[in-house]
Amino acid sequence: TGAISSLQRQMEIQESELRRIRSEKELLQKQLREREAQFQAVSDKLCSLTEEQRQEEAVMMMEEENHNLQQVVTEQESQLAEQNRLISELQGTISQLQAEAVTTRLHLLEQKQAQKEIQSQLEELQHTELQTRVALELSSSKFERYRNKIIQATFSVEGSQDPQGELTDDEVLEAMQKLFNERTEFQQMLKNKGSK
Repeated sequence: TGAISSLQRQMEIQESELRRIRSEKELLQKQLREREAQFQAVSDKLCSLTEEQRQEEAVMMMEEENHNLQQVVTEQESQLAEQNRLISELQGTISQLQAEAVTTRLHLLEQKQAQKEIQSQLEELQHTELQTRVALELSSSKFERYRNKIIQATFSVEGSQDPQGELTDDEVLEAMQKLFNERTEFQQMLKNKGSK
């Protein structure tokens, strides 16, 4: 946004300079027209003099006026050429600034679009994370209930001792294995004695 504002200020300055030069050009053209009017006035004045005076006066005045007009025309042509050159340069600069402003706006639009996409992805990830946390809590709760049932079933057998403190998973597994082995041995003993 700052870059666009800067480009717009530069464009306004260049356009103001262009208007000033065009105004000066119009002023020079006006002065040229005034000189032509003066020349016409001199021509009209000559018509009121005698033929001889007219010829002498005309030659002198025309030579002087021609000299002056040539100088003025030369100066004004030079100034107009310089102003045309400046106008061309300013128009080129304005076109370049306009192109830069368009490019900057497009870049900003791309950045906003990318930011929206990132925001959307972030929201989706946050939603997925929340679902994963809920699923993990449910799984942890189910696992803990299942573990407690296993411990309860393992140590509720007659003759088994109540666990001392918190049991590790290995200790629970070892107690279950021991219970399984004892039952297997008991069944084998009964089978050996012929009992159903």
